[in-house]
Amino acid sequence: MPVYEYTALDIKGKTTAGIIDAESSLAARQKLRASKTFPVTIKEVSDTFASEKSKKSSLPFFFGRIRPSEVAIMTRQLATLVDAGFPLVSAIDALIPQTGSQLLKKILTRIKNSIMEGNSFAEALSSYPGTFSSLYLNMVRAGETSGTLEIVLERLADITEKQQALKNRIQSALYYPIFMLFIGAIVLFLLLTFIIPNITSIFTDMNQTLPAPTLFLIAVSSFFTSCWWLVLLVIVGMVFAMHGLKKTEKGRRFWDKTMLFWPGICILITKLAVARFARTLGSLLENGVSMLTALEIVKNIVGNVVLADAIAEAANEVRKGQGLGVSLAVAEVFPNLSIQMIQVGEQSGELESMLNKIANIYENEVESSIMSMTSLLEPVMILIMGVIVGFIVLAICLPIFEMSRLVR
Repeated sequence: MPVYEYTALDIKGKTTAGIIDAESSLAARQKLRASKTFPVTIKEVSDTFASEKSKKSSLPFFFGRIRPSEVAIMTRQLATLVDAGFPLVSAIDALIPQTGSQLLKKILTRIKNSIMEGNSFAEALSSYPGTFSSLYLNMVRAGETSGTLEIVLERLADITEKQQALKNRIQSALYYPIFMLFIGAIVLFLLLTFIIPNITSIFTDMNQTLPAPTLFLIAVSSFFTSCWWLVLLVIVGMVFAMHGLKKTEKGRRFWDKTMLFWPGICILITKLAVARFARTLGSLLENGVSMLTALEIVKNIVGNVVLADAIAEAANEVRKGQGLGVSLAVAEVFPNLSIQMIQVGEQSGELESMLNKIANIYENEVESSIMSMTSLLEPVMILIMGVIVGFIVLAICLPIFEMSRLVR
């Protein structure tokens, strides 16, 4: 069924906008008038969603990106409506006007139409891999098969909300240090490029031997004054080079391996990946997804190629009859505590709950580590800035002291 975008006037004369599905533009106008809304303009939405079948869809660049928080809210509301006894199509139809994102509105409308044409909910969602992940699809498919869709949707909302909450806490902890670094870099750039040259020009005009710190400061300042554009070009070039490097398979592998060798950072990345792995695998297993299928899904969401390879190797060993804990231990990239807890869960038959406990432990450790790092980073940055500013003051004052001594 075609989908139309419209602008209209309500009974009070206020302008409203939205989307509506109807057989034709005439039917859409009649449908709007029946709801006491009087259309001003109405046009059919072209099938721009074909590109969504590719994960590299360019759609977000033109229509805006659907945030995970929006998907989580939609999932929570849908679970509530389905649990209250609403048929799935009616529940989705009730959600569409409440959705703030125009892109998500269009996607939900097309999903509703797909279900009305006889497709399952999971099949309708699979047309939009850029919005709904493989985890989302497989859990919905398992929920439809077992008849527990409302429970699955609640768990999906929980997973998305927890992951988003952890991400928000990490970002909030990093905002202040990054802001301080940015401001500090700008201040130093302005000092070296515009202020210091005016001060040091006095010393160069005196034609006397200057101290080594002053000569070094003058050289650095001269470089920034004449080649500041080159510095900015190098920084921008490095950013684009790193971005392009991570786009290639070899570059991504090199980057991920490098990140796992950095002291401190490697532990943080590993714990974050293990938390994501355990949370997702536990939820998939709880909803009836087989172990091999779940491992295939999980390896794509850990965020590190090296860890994904370890999970793929473990899946091959599980296929041969090995236990998950023993299989993961072979790669020696997962923490020993997580391996031991997985083995205990397998032996006790409580693997799903044990995986959720692992996720809770490592999510808390990641958050604590981030807080500790940022609390340590702030004084270190202040100390570095103080040393740099102190060196600049010393380099400027030394010639002044020399001049005052000569005057005496």
